[in-house]
Order: sequence, then C-alpha cells, then structure tokens
Amino acid sequence: MSRKEALIRYKHIINKLRRKPSSFNEIASYLERQSELEDYDFTISKRTFKRDTEDILSLYSIEIKYDFTQKVYYIEDEGNPTKSDRLLEAFDTLYVLNMTEDLSHYIHLESIRPKGTDNLYGLIHAIKNKLQIRFNYEKYWDESITSRLVEPYCLKEFKNRWYVIAKDIKDTHPKTFALDRMTDLEITSTKFIIPVSFNMQDMFRHCYGIITPTDQKPEEVVLSFDSDQGKYIKSLPLHETQEILLDTEDELQIRLKIYITHDFIMELLSYSNNVKVLQPVSLAIRLKEEYEKAWKQY
Repeated sequence: MSRKEALIRYKHIINKLRRKPSSFNEIASYLERQSELEDYDFTISKRTFKRDTEDILSLYSIEIKYDFTQKVYYIEDEGNPTKSDRLLEAFDTLYVLNMTEDLSHYIHLESIRPKGTDNLYGLIHAIKNKLQIRFNYEKYWDESITSRLVEPYCLKEFKNRWYVIAKDIKDTHPKTFALDRMTDLEITSTKFIIPVSFNMQDMFRHCYGIITPTDQKPEEVVLSFDSDQGKYIKSLPLHETQEILLDTEDELQIRLKIYITHDFIMELLSYSNNVKVLQPVSLAIRLKEEYEKAWKQY
C-alpha cells in the first residue's frame, strides 16, 4: 500500500469521526464506499486501524479513543485544530495537484509565489534546536542591507508571506523579519534559551498581521458591513476576537478588540464603500483622510 493511499485513508477516518463517533464496522464500511468512489483500496483490519490511529496522533495531534460503553471510536483531543486543518488542507491541495491527468483546464494557479520559503526548513530546525541564526536583511523602505544575528523563536504566516519572530542580539524585544527579505541564511552552533515570558499567542492575540505595537493598547473597533460583504466576513472572520453585534438582511455589525495598525487600516481600505467604521471616531477620521489622499491622485 502506498504512503499516499494511507494518508488519504487517515483523512477519511478523521472526517468520519469528526461528524460523529462510530464503531469499527461503521468506519470500515465508510472506507469501503470511499474505495469505490476514488478507485483506491482503503479496506482495513482492526490491527491496521490501530496503527492508523497512532499515525494520526503523530502527524496531526488528533487523538482517537475507544468508548467501551458505547462501543464507538471518537476524537478525544484535536490538539491544535488550526494546525491539523492546515495540514489536511495542504495534503488535499498536494493530492489534487499531483493527479496524473492534466488539470490546467480546470485549475489556475498564481504564477507568483513569495520568496524565502526555501529557508523554512532551516528556520524550523534552528527554532526547534534553539540555535542562533545569521542573515543579511534588506529594508525595502530605505534599501539598506544589514547583517543580523538573532535568536529565532517562532514562524508566522500572514497573507501568504512568512515571517520569523526573533530576538535581535543587539536589542531586548522580539522583532519580526520577513523571509522574502532575508538572504545568506546561516544556522550557527550557538545555543540560546527562549524567555519564559515569551508567548506567541499572547504576542499576536490583538494584532492584525505581523505588526506588534509596544507603545499602544488594543482598542474596541465596531464595523458595519453591507449584507453582501457581511456574508464573506461571517465565513472568514477578520480577526479571532470578532463578535457579531447585529446581523440583518441589510447589515452586519461586528466588534473587534485589536491594535489599529497600518496592516489593519490597509485591510479596511480594501473594502471601500462596503464597510463603515462606527467606533472609534479616530479610526473613521483616519480612513476618511486616506480616501481623500487617494481621491486627490485622480
């Protein structure tokens, strides 16, 4: 049995148990039906299924347990749901793109991909092993290139670009470095210790994007979207703090607790007349000023 076939089977088992707890026979029957639909052999024995649950835990941090009272298997712990969903999504994409038939008539892929992703593996190695890294870094706004020696703490993705959060040896606060502006990456043998106080989730909890202000507090923002745009905002929230205040046929109002940064303002401007800032007034004035600047260019 190929590794690809096993990975697809894992995905089907996860999807089945996410819908509802199931007995082994129900899982086996479901896999048989999927075998007929996809022209694969997903049939399993109880021994194979046990090995599958171990692989699923290792790969996706999803723990499958058995309820002896109900005689069904169920998902006990999703671990990191975002991580597991992204891994499953990545596999689905890879599976489709590696189909033998030519898909160019059905799928259009962006020809431009972000630079720097070739350094992901090396950065993950440095982060896991707590090794200092050295690289050259280019700031686009002043076209200067500087050599940096940093302690990498974690990686963050935003709008299909990757960033490493690291402590510059010259400074005391973590900084964000874009991978597409890094060159000549070198992983040193110098070890470091991540401060106990550092927590990536806390660092970005009220951020939109990768800017983490140190001199301001998150603010309560209330936005009003028209009905059409509101559907998109409900299906793909702007931020993890998003809370729906009003949802009618004509309007969607949401509340966020967020830092008002350049990234967030650019996002709001992208919605044009489909959004109105209700609170705070200072943000509404800022957007109005940006629209006026744009108007003067024409």
